[in-house]
Amino acid sequence: MKKHLIAAIVGGIIIFFWQFLSNAALDLHRPAQQYTAKQDTILSFLKSQLEPGRYFLPSFPDGTSAEEQQAKMKEVEGKPWAIVDYHASWSGEGMIMNMARGLLVDIFIVYLFVWLITRTGIPSFGNIFLASVFMGLIGFLNFPYAYFIWYKSPGIWSDFMDGIVAWAGVGVWLGWYLRK
Repeated sequence: MKKHLIAAIVGGIIIFFWQFLSNAALDLHRPAQQYTAKQDTILSFLKSQLEPGRYFLPSFPDGTSAEEQQAKMKEVEGKPWAIVDYHASWSGEGMIMNMARGLLVDIFIVYLFVWLITRTGIPSFGNIFLASVFMGLIGFLNFPYAYFIWYKSPGIWSDFMDGIVAWAGVGVWLGWYLRK
């Protein structure tokens, strides 16, 4: 148990450190957070029009029939569309708590992974490393890429790197620490 906990804590810190590099130091996620000089005008307009929430534009009201939805889709084909995540207020005060929760989640997912790989009975460096990289690939394909297929969100390559680089680092650590 102690060895698994140490493995998870160090592995979680490796993922957390990569997330810092990716998001802050290397700024790999900039394509998904573009700047517009019109941001104040846009935010003011959104405040006057929306309640907090996520909006897909164009969309349909609840209860729209399948036939009406198909007609609307034909009508908007080739026209602009957007996904808007609107929040009523910004609070930078939660940054430390969010980072702490993020680190705890990273440690927890590595712990789950450690539990899983130690059940295989053949934890060699190579197997642990490959399983870890596959874990990163599975995570990437499950959400960022599956979302990208439909919505072509910018920054997909930084999401790919987040999955592969972070989990490759964890694989090197766990492969060394847990190998038999």
